[in-house]
Amino acid sequence: MKILGIIPARYESSRFPGKVLADIKGKSMVQRVYEQARKCAELDNVLVATENQQVIDHVAGFGGEAVLTSARHTSGTDRCYEALQLQTGTYDYVVNIQGDEPFIDPRQIKEVAALLDGKVELATLIKKITHYDELFNPGEAKVVFNQRMEALYFSRQPIPYYHHAAEMNWLQYQDFYKHIGIYAYRTDVLARISALPVSGLEKAESFEQLRWLENGLQIKLAFTELESICIDTREDLERLLATMK
Repeated sequence: MKILGIIPARYESSRFPGKVLADIKGKSMVQRVYEQARKCAELDNVLVATENQQVIDHVAGFGGEAVLTSARHTSGTDRCYEALQLQTGTYDYVVNIQGDEPFIDPRQIKEVAALLDGKVELATLIKKITHYDELFNPGEAKVVFNQRMEALYFSRQPIPYYHHAAEMNWLQYQDFYKHIGIYAYRTDVLARISALPVSGLEKAESFEQLRWLENGLQIKLAFTELESICIDTREDLERLLATMK
C-alpha cells in the first residue's frame, strides 16, 4: 500500500488563529507535527495542507513540503482531498494527521497504517476511557463498535447508556472508549465522502464521521494505549508549555 500523510493546517482557526505557527520551545506547532509524522516509516510521503501562504513559506523554511488549498474548506477531510488532487503520484490511502497535536506519537500512525489492506474504507483509533472526567466530557468523542471492530456510532455523550448503575459507577461495570482523532481514507472513498452533503446525525453531534456511517461506509477501528495532546486554545498551549518547564 502506498500511503500519503497529510497534515491539515488551517491558519484561521476560529478558537486560536495562527495556532499552527505558535512557538513551542523553539519550534512551531506545525513543524513539530511534521517531524513526528516523518518518523513513521509506513508513510511514503508527508505534506502540510494549508490555506495560508505564510504557512507555506514557513514549512519550506524548515525543509518540509506544503500545498496551498482553498480557504473555503470546513473540515480537514475536505482539505486532505484537495491536497491529494494536487499530487502527481498516486496513492492507495491518505492518513489525516491532526495539525494541532505537536507530540503525536509515530506509533499511532503506524497503528492506523497496519489496518490498511486495500479493502478497508476508513480507519481510526480508539482508546479505553479510564477517568470519569473523560467519560462525561462532551469534548471527547465516545464510540461503540461491533465484533468486527467497525464503528457503530460516535457521540459526545457516554455510550452505551448503562441503566443498571448510578453514573459514577459506570466504569466499574462497562468498558467505554474514546476516539483518537487520526483518520485513514482509501483514496476512492476520500473522493466519495468529500462529495457527500452534511447529514442529520453530523449536525446533531458535530462529528463528520457520522456522515460516513449514515451513508453506509465502514470505519475500521484499532485499539491504542497512546494518548494524544490536542491544542485547541491558547489556554491549552499555556498548559502544555507549563508542563515543559
